[in-house]
Amino acid sequence: MLGLLFMTKSKKRTLEESVILIQQGNRSLLNETIDAYKPFIAKTVSSVCKRYIYETDDEFSIGLIAFNEAIEKYSPEKGKSLLSFSEVLIKRRVIDYIRKQSKNNHISMDLTFSSLQENTVGIGIINDLSLEEFKKKSDEELRREEIIHFQLLLTSFDLSFSDLVKNSPKHADARENAILVARKLVEDTELKNKLLEKKRLPIKELEKMVDISRKTIERNRKYIIAIALILSSDYVYMKEYLKGVLEI
Repeated sequence: MLGLLFMTKSKKRTLEESVILIQQGNRSLLNETIDAYKPFIAKTVSSVCKRYIYETDDEFSIGLIAFNEAIEKYSPEKGKSLLSFSEVLIKRRVIDYIRKQSKNNHISMDLTFSSLQENTVGIGIINDLSLEEFKKKSDEELRREEIIHFQLLLTSFDLSFSDLVKNSPKHADARENAILVARKLVEDTELKNKLLEKKRLPIKELEKMVDISRKTIERNRKYIIAIALILSSDYVYMKEYLKGVLEI
């Protein structure tokens, strides 16, 4: 409903189209967009804080800043909608804020939320979680969201997680070579765009950029595509995993 109303106000301009105009310098449209999506921001912040969020709350201000940041950083090449991207970013920024506040104050947090059911008397449900439990739950939720987004992105390339398991290089040197190819691909804007648009690896061009045979690149094609997608996207948890396991 919110998106529909916003599209009506903007002469059926999509949110992503509005973002492009904003990135080109349309400040009035930025204010209009942020104002239209305040309910979305509040709902996203509330899902982290586990309580109703008012516009006067500090957490809401953090959400506004994060939504604005998402607009500035958004690129359709990342393979996800602005709302999906901004939702993840808002949650991360709010969690970081909560952690910082807790560290400064040396106190645990009481997270409270209420559940109202239609045709029933509202019953307040109180959840008391330790900060560590809250961190773990929040991290798990964000990690799960990243996996879902990445899975959908892989599907658009006709790939799956099972494909990656089957096609992952068995030897460390082979993995390092595949990662090198993926890095070269991501660093070249033209090749990266070609990958995202045509959904296939530009093997001929890559062969000229690295000292690795065409046969080797083709053999590790699926793995290289997956690593390139992670490196070119805003997947914080997956990049952390890659740093630890593959030493990227």
